[in-house]
Amino acid sequence: QLQLVESGGGLVQSGGSLRLSCVASGVDFGEYTVGWFRRAPGKEREAVSCIDNIGDSTMYGDSVKGRFTISKDNAKNTAYLQMNSLKPEDTAVYYCAAFRLLQPLCVIIDTAYDYWGQGTQVTVSP
Repeated sequence: QLQLVESGGGLVQSGGSLRLSCVASGVDFGEYTVGWFRRAPGKEREAVSCIDNIGDSTMYGDSVKGRFTISKDNAKNTAYLQMNSLKPEDTAVYYCAAFRLLQPLCVIIDTAYDYWGQGTQVTVSP
């Protein structure tokens, strides 16, 4: 059973950076596509980014393109989300998610994901 644990959230000023980590346990992470999603207070869950099982193909939501970078280290069973030029509107709980797929495919549709972490809070002050 895949378990995902996010870390790296916190409070940062506008324009700052954070790197989120998502550690997987119990499986070969190289068999899983990974996505990052976020939910801001009073808003629906939003797709942020995804990366395919081998770390080759990526996608980004329009609101984070050019500022966020997703990566994956299968040897460490860890995925990352590097967030630069943060804005107050990036404030949200960020979730790591995964689904098993033995081919390089990345989708940022939350219903595709079977496994979810508990989330990590990111707060960006003006």
